[in-house]
Amino acid sequence: MPIITLPDGKNLDFPKNVTGLEVAEKISKSLAKQALIMSVDGELKDLYHSIDKDCSVKIFTSKDPEGLDAIRHDTTHIMAMAVQELFPGTKLAIGPAIKDGFYYDFYREEPFTPKDLEKIETRMKEIIEKDEKTRREVWEREETKKHYSKLGEKYKVELVDMIPKNDEVSIYYHGKWYDLCRGPHLLSTGKIGKYFKLTKVAGAYWRGDSKNEMLQRIYGTGWASQKDLDNYLKRIEEAEKRDHRKLGKEMDLFHFREESPGSVFWHEKGWALFQKLINYMRDRQDAAGYREVNTPEVLDRLLWEKSGHWEKYGENMYTSETPDEKVFAIKPMNCPGHIQVFNQGLKSYRDLPLRITEFGKVHRYEPSGALHGLLRVRAFTQDDAHIFCSEDQITSECLSVTNLILDIYKDLGFENVVLKYADRPEVRVGEDKVWDKAEASLLEAVKASKLEYSINKGEGAFYGPKIEFVLRDAIGRDWQCGTLQVDLNLPGRLDASYVDKDGTKKVPVMLHRALFGSLERFIGILIENYAGKFPFWISPLQTVVIPISEDFEDYAKKVSVKIKEAGMSSTVDLKNHNLNYKIREHSLAKVPLLLICGKKEVDSNSVTIRRLDSNKQENMELKLFLKKFSALNKASSKN
Repeated sequence: MPIITLPDGKNLDFPKNVTGLEVAEKISKSLAKQALIMSVDGELKDLYHSIDKDCSVKIFTSKDPEGLDAIRHDTTHIMAMAVQELFPGTKLAIGPAIKDGFYYDFYREEPFTPKDLEKIETRMKEIIEKDEKTRREVWEREETKKHYSKLGEKYKVELVDMIPKNDEVSIYYHGKWYDLCRGPHLLSTGKIGKYFKLTKVAGAYWRGDSKNEMLQRIYGTGWASQKDLDNYLKRIEEAEKRDHRKLGKEMDLFHFREESPGSVFWHEKGWALFQKLINYMRDRQDAAGYREVNTPEVLDRLLWEKSGHWEKYGENMYTSETPDEKVFAIKPMNCPGHIQVFNQGLKSYRDLPLRITEFGKVHRYEPSGALHGLLRVRAFTQDDAHIFCSEDQITSECLSVTNLILDIYKDLGFENVVLKYADRPEVRVGEDKVWDKAEASLLEAVKASKLEYSINKGEGAFYGPKIEFVLRDAIGRDWQCGTLQVDLNLPGRLDASYVDKDGTKKVPVMLHRALFGSLERFIGILIENYAGKFPFWISPLQTVVIPISEDFEDYAKKVSVKIKEAGMSSTVDLKNHNLNYKIREHSLAKVPLLLICGKKEVDSNSVTIRRLDSNKQENMELKLFLKKFSALNKASSKN
């Protein structure tokens, strides 16, 4: 007689074993119709799973993230089923649900085409229409391997070997078709709905290893309603228009080359944007009491071993061996270098908190398939800072960092920020009493921000808890950028210490802090957020002066000089093209202000202003123009 405890604390008694569907029916008939999967004592299960003991049960529908994931997981199975029906001989690898959708990896000699995707999508809808029943079977491990070996499904054989020895080997049937899967799944294919779309085909190495075969990965998106699907597709369409790689080319900001994969070739305007962000950040950090340093990019392997980075990140570090057989590594992060700066000279409690910052160039190996414009590179600049403080200063420093990060994001147009707070993992270093203080301090900073936050239980770093700052952009996408971590480990490993009030030596706490994270990635996010139409104060090229003929070139040059003297960027377009061509060219490059100069402007010492995305023109006296736009050439916090 199992007693089922519901999320609201209510208990349901059953005279015999009961399924999740029966539990849902007992609660309400409407819930039973919407039910997709359930959790039993926190473990996700199919609705037809038999419950034979007292437990807690929660029913999930398409309104829950767990239910939506189940829809997507079933959809990827149905996609694989359709592929094997349409293209016999295609071999299966893996097919999980992912953020906003799903994918499945296939091995097939011929490449899938866009027309193939249309056929697959049509067949999927036919399978869903049949409402094929789902059932789960448990197979014996070795028999499963033999079965898949006979079918030539070598990837499934490998997957069986990857299943932990104590776990069941489960097979899910959708009608007569089946797949190796741990589940859970829906009761039938009809529960999936038809709110999905296959989006693209990409290459993917088996198990993510470039030494293995290249597979074909079909991506799709799946939702609980047509409205959700339509909204997503519109968002994707808008995202494609805002793609920073496309805009970066149109705006002449940067490019990439195969000779240095994952490294940015910055053009003049792109580098101007890069430097504007650094200068802005430098001003904010100076005002907040940070001391800027610069540390070597190449350090002896022994230091990385002592810090613990070699063991954790060694395979992603670029290394070099010198003729005297010493091994050096290009730094993947700035932390050890900053501790070396701290260690120079005796420090006392009066020196704390000591805030060290660096715009440090770092290098990390990323697989070539993972590289993605500015958003995923191998060489990037971190706006890194490390704050050395006492335990008593953790709270105030965490609050200061959080307020600084949020204020900077606001200046850059990101006011929709959520926080993720992660506390101690099972495997960690440091005493529990210090963890208690660190966690309480970070959580206090999170609450003081008055922003929405979630708690990632047990997901902190092994050396301390952390906050992740997640920005929501103009089209609703989330980007994890800033981080704040409390480190109870690294300072001690690298012999950092200070003399306390009582004359004893103590190890400082170290706060790791990044605001943008990677400047390259943040610029990519900025480009896409603003669709290249930056706020005036960070626009890489703010004005282009266009004389309507050669007769007015001298005046145009004079105007451009005055603009530069007022602290704004400007250039004069003297190319041999007509006015309309020049306007189109600079509008495509997202220049905020085009200043037209002709006889009227020369006679009145004025400029005619044409703003980006506007056909209207406004004549303004040059002196007034310089005053008005000089005032706009600052972040909002400085106005």
